[in-house]
Parts: sequence; C-alpha cells; structure tokens
Amino acid sequence: MTVIAVDGPAASGKGTLAAGLARHFGLPQLDTGLLYRAVGRAVMEADGAPDFEARAVSAARALDAARIDPYDLLTAEMGVMASKVAVFPGVRAALFAAQRDFARQPGGAVLDGRDIGTVIAPDATAKLFILADPQVRAERRARQLEARGITVNRAEILRQIEERDARDRNAPHGGFHPAEDAVLLDTSRLDIDAALKAAIAIVEDVIARGSAS
Repeated sequence: MTVIAVDGPAASGKGTLAAGLARHFGLPQLDTGLLYRAVGRAVMEADGAPDFEARAVSAARALDAARIDPYDLLTAEMGVMASKVAVFPGVRAALFAAQRDFARQPGGAVLDGRDIGTVIAPDATAKLFILADPQVRAERRARQLEARGITVNRAEILRQIEERDARDRNAPHGGFHPAEDAVLLDTSRLDIDAALKAAIAIVEDVIARGSAS
C-alpha cells in the first residue's frame, strides 16, 4: 500500500501536485481542504456570531463529501473561511474519520491538505511539504481564478493569503508545521511540469529506500 501525504500553505500548489502524483502512481486522491471550504461556506453568514463555532461543528457533522462541488469553493474568500473553521477541534474531529478512512483504503491513496503527514496519515509512505513565496502563491491563485472568468484583486488575494499564513502559524495543525520526516519542496521558481517531476522523484526515492531497508 502506498500512501502519499502532500501538505503546505494556501496556494502553494499542493493540490495540483497531488493530482499529478495520483495520476502517475494510479492512486485515488482526496483534496481535504475542500471539506473545510465546504464547512466554511455553510456557515459564512454566521462569521463573527457568538455561536459561530457551534454552527461550524454542526455543519461539519452534517457534511456529505460526495455532494461537494469544488467549482464553487476555490475562491480566496472560501480559503479564508476554511482556515477559520479549521481551528475548531470539533470541526476537525468531525472530518477526521472520513479522511483517515480514505487514506487507509486498499492500495493506498494521495491526500493533500494541511495536516495529512502529521495527523491524518502519520504513517504515510511518503510525505511532501510544498512551499512557495507568498507573492508567487497570490499570483498563481489570481491566474487560477481568472482562467475561470473571475475578476480578481491581486492585492486582496495577497492580503488574504498572508492573513491565512498568520493564522496557520498559530495553529498546531496549520500549513506551517511539516511532519518531521516530510521532504520540503519549494516551487517558487518551478513551473508545474518541473514541480511535478521533482515531486515524483521524491516519492520514488522514498519508495526505493523503503524497499531496500
């Protein structure tokens, strides 16, 4: 069984690389961030309300992962909402089982998110932690949205990414806490083809070393 954990901060490219790794190794993939984005969207109108946490936990418990539509969740605003609900232990507990079950399915899987290598799949075959400069990440997110016909404000996207980075630095499960045995991959100066080639090489090296031991 091969389990590949791909973690990293917002817009680092981890989702794109996870999808490429899944295709290369013939494994199913789960973007765990979509689960938190879906919960965030469900309670966004209650943001700042006294019962915001309780509503977020309730939404997480009621979430049907099979009905999630990624198209409506890939905005910078939904990324901010995801980071807000992800700090609640009740939300994380509600979504934990589904993620762990996906990771443990026969044959293995690729999961990307923010605590895959540390919490969801600490015994993963290979762990990658994807890094990139905030300016680079903001530009990538802007181009992603523009490709969908969405008008963007680059300064606002950068502000949201930096805000989420700050929140993650203060969260023990956040996107700035790689597993001790994770391999760091900085994609700031790499295009997607070069980044995927590097990621594949990392995983293949880890598998080879594991087979030789």
